[in-house]
Amino acid sequence: MTKTKRWAALMAGTLAVLAMAAMIMGCGEKKAEEVERTELILATTTSTQDSGLLDEWIPMFEEDNPYAVKVIAVGSGEAMEMGKKGECDVMLVHSPAAEEQLVAEGYAIDRNAVMHNDFIIVGPAADPARAKEAASAKDAFAAIAASQSGFVSRADESGTHTKEKNIWKAADISPAGAWYMESGKGMGDTLRIASEEGAYTLSDRGTFLSMKDELDLEILFQGDPILFNNYHVMNVNPEKWPDVNYEGARAFNAFCVSAAAQEFLNVFGVEEYGEQLFYPDAL
Repeated sequence: MTKTKRWAALMAGTLAVLAMAAMIMGCGEKKAEEVERTELILATTTSTQDSGLLDEWIPMFEEDNPYAVKVIAVGSGEAMEMGKKGECDVMLVHSPAAEEQLVAEGYAIDRNAVMHNDFIIVGPAADPARAKEAASAKDAFAAIAASQSGFVSRADESGTHTKEKNIWKAADISPAGAWYMESGKGMGDTLRIASEEGAYTLSDRGTFLSMKDELDLEILFQGDPILFNNYHVMNVNPEKWPDVNYEGARAFNAFCVSAAAQEFLNVFGVEEYGEQLFYPDAL
């Protein structure tokens, strides 16, 4: 190749690179110009935070979308109350009956199934209530109450607390007394209190597995269909609250049920904890 041809080829390559860079920059500017508000408020249950899932999902979402996600991790009940008041843009929660009511009332729209795992009854290895021998979750709760063994409730109207109340109701027991402790805190803190007190509690499997090395607790009962635990994503209805970031909410909602996010659930936690923490519901 002559010197002139090499120079021409070099210039052509340089121009191609510059054109591609300009195109990418142009797309980025256009993308930013199309977004009216970059902050996106996600109200969610503590289990998605305490399990570490959001530490992985949020960067994945932000990498491909022009939004900065502000996570507020509370109980599902409080998260949905925020949505009802227009104090968040999107919700990721696990309290199906309350979710359906929020949609029926018109406060939430675009509800989509995202993932599931199950609840488990954990407690001290000595298992003084012999919950491990119970035939059902309600029988395990009845055994704990009959033995007056310590039990720590989240008592925060979260999805976990709602499930716990349903099991007590199925057992026809109204728990009360010194043995029944109320933490008023999220799943991670409630597990730590139960561990310190040598008490039982109800936990989602994902949070327990992610924390089990720091807890003096074991899984003592599992497998009852009543312990099924499913999560949905919902957007706050902009017809109720026009100032919410509905476009951002739609983008996050779509991400949660995307192939990338769903397939990630199949590997999340497997290497570190030996099993999946969540199972996809939108693949």
